[in-house]
Amino acid sequence: MDLPLIIIGVFLIVLGIVVKHFKLYFLIAGYNTMTKAEKEEVNIEKVASLLRFVFGIIGLAFIILGMVVSKLENPEIANYVFFTVIIGTVVFFIVKSNSSAYKK
Repeated sequence: MDLPLIIIGVFLIVLGIVVKHFKLYFLIAGYNTMTKAEKEEVNIEKVASLLRFVFGIIGLAFIILGMVVSKLENPEIANYVFFTVIIGTVVFFIVKSNSSAYKK
């Protein structure tokens, strides 16, 4: 078991929950630098829910990686799977958050 990976995973899950439920929208990259008019065009509640989901998936990936990596004969395989999950969720977040469903 790789404890630092598990701690990072738990931190990301908690961060996603905190951003959504405690309305810490300033932690969302780019939202702080938007003008007031641009902020009014974004449904920030939906974006925060999506961010919570993405952080949850990435956090779970960290936790699973932390539990599995020591049991594998070839830990390199875990890295490939892990980075595929990370890149996939980040691309999903970028595409989904820029869709019309997250605009007012």
